[in-house]
Amino acid sequence: MSPKKSLFFVEDDLSFGAVLKSYLEICNFSVTWMDDGKHAFSAFKEGTFDLCLLDVMLPHVDGFSIGRDIRSINPVIPIIYLTAKSMKEDIVTGYRLGADDYIIKPFDTDVLLYKIAVVLRRSEGAATTEDQSVQLGKYCFDPKLREIKLGSVRQLLSPKESALLKLLCEHKNELLSRETALKQIWGEDGYFTTRSMDVFITRLRKYLREDPSIEIRNIHGSGFIMTETKG
Repeated sequence: MSPKKSLFFVEDDLSFGAVLKSYLEICNFSVTWMDDGKHAFSAFKEGTFDLCLLDVMLPHVDGFSIGRDIRSINPVIPIIYLTAKSMKEDIVTGYRLGADDYIIKPFDTDVLLYKIAVVLRRSEGAATTEDQSVQLGKYCFDPKLREIKLGSVRQLLSPKESALLKLLCEHKNELLSRETALKQIWGEDGYFTTRSMDVFITRLRKYLREDPSIEIRNIHGSGFIMTETKG
């Protein structure tokens, strides 16, 4: 039997939090639950976790702020935000802060389990032995370590960033369709996941900006092409 995955769960609704915690534990997860954002980050630093479930609307400290603090000390741990908000701006904010997924309340618990499984599988897949370092112009991309190196400077990537850059490398100089990337990395092809991928593409361009020979071009309505101009 595989070891339990450890989840860090922050939710201020006591009834909902207790029910979801019990359900996740029945599904073979170990769950650390905090019901107040004020002490969440301190609790996170005291444990070792595989994934974070963060409610956005919390007393004292909101979920986005907690996620930002967590990312400051662990840039690669997967984060799924839970929220009653359905505004596009809030969803895009979550992804800009490094969210790996986003689910709007009320939600089906089976859907949440599916999202957790996809994110964890993607995170674990970045450490498989088939992942080899890739030279991208002046950069060295290591999918196993989820990092880009330029000389002595290292940029750590989130699981989604690493998975997306790996796909771009595998399709170098050819079209990577939006549908392929969304289904392989996000598990679905929809409006919000499409917006999320655009955010991640922008971040990858920023990480690679020191080498103008590398370009990630948007092919309108189709997908992306990463090219490297040889000197």
